[in-house]
Amino acid sequence: MAVLEKIRVKFGILISVVIALALLSFIIDPNTISQVANSMSSEYRVGKINGNAVSYQDFDKELNDQNRIFEIMYRRNASSDQEMDYVRNMAWQNFVDRYMFLPNAKKAGIQVGDAELVDLCSGNMVSPMVSQLFVDETGAFSTEMLDNFIKNMKYDQSGQSQMIWKYIQNTVLTSQYYTKYNSLFTDSDFINPLMMTNEIADNNNSVNVEFIMLPYGYQRDSTIEVSDSEIRAYYKKHKKLYRQSVETRDIEYVVYEVKPSETDIADANDKVVKVYDEFTSTENVRNFLMKNSDRQYVDEWYGKGELRTVFTGIDDFVFDAGNKTGAVSPVLTKDNTFYVARIMDSAMIPDSVFVKGILLQGVQTDLADSLLNVIRTGKDSFENVAAQYSALNNPQAAEVGDYGWMTKNSIYPGMESVFTAKTGNLYIIDTQYGKHIVKVTDRTEPVLKKKVAILEKEALPSGNTINDYYVQANALATKADGKYENLVKTVDEEGLALLTRNALRDGDENIGSIDDRTKEISKWAFDAREGKVSNVLNINNDYYVVAALKKVHKKGYIPVEEVASSINSILYAEKLGEKKAAEVAEKIAGLGSMEAIADSLGTSVSTREHISFSSYMNQGLDPKFIGAVSVAEEGVISAPLAGSIGVYVYKVTARESGASFTEDDVKSRAAQMSYYDTQSLIPVMMQDAKVEDNRARFF
Repeated sequence: MAVLEKIRVKFGILISVVIALALLSFIIDPNTISQVANSMSSEYRVGKINGNAVSYQDFDKELNDQNRIFEIMYRRNASSDQEMDYVRNMAWQNFVDRYMFLPNAKKAGIQVGDAELVDLCSGNMVSPMVSQLFVDETGAFSTEMLDNFIKNMKYDQSGQSQMIWKYIQNTVLTSQYYTKYNSLFTDSDFINPLMMTNEIADNNNSVNVEFIMLPYGYQRDSTIEVSDSEIRAYYKKHKKLYRQSVETRDIEYVVYEVKPSETDIADANDKVVKVYDEFTSTENVRNFLMKNSDRQYVDEWYGKGELRTVFTGIDDFVFDAGNKTGAVSPVLTKDNTFYVARIMDSAMIPDSVFVKGILLQGVQTDLADSLLNVIRTGKDSFENVAAQYSALNNPQAAEVGDYGWMTKNSIYPGMESVFTAKTGNLYIIDTQYGKHIVKVTDRTEPVLKKKVAILEKEALPSGNTINDYYVQANALATKADGKYENLVKTVDEEGLALLTRNALRDGDENIGSIDDRTKEISKWAFDAREGKVSNVLNINNDYYVVAALKKVHKKGYIPVEEVASSINSILYAEKLGEKKAAEVAEKIAGLGSMEAIADSLGTSVSTREHISFSSYMNQGLDPKFIGAVSVAEEGVISAPLAGSIGVYVYKVTARESGASFTEDDVKSRAAQMSYYDTQSLIPVMMQDAKVEDNRARFF
């Protein structure tokens, strides 16, 4: 009984925990427990900033918010790779600001008060971001537009206005912290009068010099040795230069680019030829192209030169003076793509128009027509109707005002008809955002433009062609059998190209000649072991890659063994310079003229004028030589100088003082250095905060 009592006392807590977990397993779904565990695991962590973990769920929520803001601001979803990267970077930057920059700025004593934020957003010192968003027809900041936006926010049932305003406030707030923090450095970085005078004098002094240079040559001197102890001593002294901030990988790989075969190219050409006659005569070009073309019909006016982005041959045909509406080109070829162009219409169209408009969201056609009629009949002006409609505080009145200058590349979708509308005419346009009452008030000079239908067919690799390339890549991976030495042997036997990519980072998207997104390769490399060879890696069905992980480079100080070769080269160059300088000194001992020295060395004397130590002058000379002659005594032949590319003997023949380097140059250089300093602030902060960015693992 005593033993049982001890067990109960010592293990009572443990038993209680086990029982509690067992009971919880009946209550909580095991998948829920798994999800919680996953959220706490570093494997599911997008990043870590200043000790704060950024989970996938947190980042995904922030990403959704940024996507929504992008959609509202640009009236479309982020769709291209560049746009998606932009949104992800904005989401990540918000975490960096929240967990790293803002705490550091506040620790430095910086504050942005509520009253200051109000002034920046809508008061007496409006932020540039706000002033650029709310502008009138002249492009100037409009307090009226800003006031109307804030006033009408409460009537926006969609919540978009409130989201944008919160985004503006947060951006302005963070920007002000950055401005104040950077000013701590820029405003304290000043040049006093003595520094100004010295820098002007230093950069206006120049020298004329006679010199002899004996190049080192490219053949290695076998008598010069660099020991391991010397390499380690140099590494220890310069260790800070060999710190790596992120993990990298060295890989070797064989790439098979999937290209269409001759049969594939011929098939594409046959498809175009087969439908050519129908394309020239069909009345429903849009439907025809949907069925037969890689490029769909766009109801758009093109000016001369704009179709060159598709193919120069198309632009040349369309804007040839002899080709009118209805003309059809012959089959044109560029690389492995075939084109036929048909001119659908021609007109004199302006490049840009100034549009005034009233956006009526959720408004019935009758009300829109009634408002239009009020303006057309002169019962009230466009501006008054717009103002009165806004003043109704109608929740459906989402936007009222000038739309500004519109071009083909900056226009609300669905409003293309404004380019052909007569100046001053009022009419209604239906778009995805609602009905618009619009009026074109100004336009640029009209130029000849044409609407063009383009039949396009690219020769793509067929299934058989793709399979042939995969079979080749898979055969290589099979022979390698996951081992690096097998890969090297097979590559040598079959005469394949084994390519190298060193310092590959997690998430790198471009590797060598592969210009597509190649995260698949970097993801494999960061999951693999050294010496491992991959199976076939498929890059968008455009490339098949077999890769080998040659070397793993951990974050932190690079081991001396990995940089020994480069240190050896540095120390060898130093020793070679010392040896060559000593040999020259021995040969010229006792000689009193540059000509005599040149004769003894079997060379000639060169001259150079106006050598300046100014950092603004690219003089094409050895930096060590420039530094030495700038402080050398005039008229004195120097001792041999070991430069970067050879040994120098020189004599300054004259010194000159100019006035080309001014106070403005000093200030410009100081501003440049200050800019470099501020640009390094965030990287230094990130290093101190031990920022881990694992986004490439997820996106």
